[in-house]
Amino acid sequence: MAFTNATKETGALSVTGSGSWISLHTGDPSTTGANEATGGSPAYARKQTTWTGGTSDGVVAGSAVSFDVPAGTYTHIGVWSASTAGTFVGGFALSTSTGALPGQATVAVTPSISVV
Repeated sequence: MAFTNATKETGALSVTGSGSWISLHTGDPSTTGANEATGGSPAYARKQTTWTGGTSDGVVAGSAVSFDVPAGTYTHIGVWSASTAGTFVGGFALSTSTGALPGQATVAVTPSISVV
């Protein structure tokens, strides 16, 4: 089934309307938000993005966010309804894994939701 651009945009805006807090994960978060990063100094915390829609193409971009993280490999991001706890909306693989970070680092991502 093919969707119209207006339907795609409605779907993308529905997803982004459910959460604006972005998380970083060491593995697939599945449907629960599993494998969320923890620890570090400064400590890891979810970051809030600002979603920008209205282009009628089913793609909604978020503002860039930067995470403080301890050593490790980060492969996915997640979308949440709150900065802590909250409802997990969904997760997505990063376009490029960070590789194995040898120590404390900053990881920057620009989230995007696309309904095709």
